[in-house]
Amino acid sequence: MNTILKKALATLLFSLCLGLSSGVMAQEVAPINVNTADAELLAELPGIGPSRAAAIIEEREANGAFDSVEDLERVSGIGPATVDRMQDQVTFEE
Repeated sequence: MNTILKKALATLLFSLCLGLSSGVMAQEVAPINVNTADAELLAELPGIGPSRAAAIIEEREANGAFDSVEDLERVSGIGPATVDRMQDQVTFEE
């Protein structure tokens, strides 16, 4: 009986911890402005590492600001799947 009680309390404690941690995990992060962000910040986007971040900056400097998330496909190595993953995490204000 004592073992059953210990397991029940452990399960309850574990459930409580999961419930409390979900608020921390669900924090919203401000979108990254693709037209002003530096390479380090751009590299935090899903599917974008240091080399693609540098390519975004090169494209931005050579051909002007990005107007939409689809414009990021101008950058070599960024396709529709990458654009879909970062869609809610970017902004394009100048």
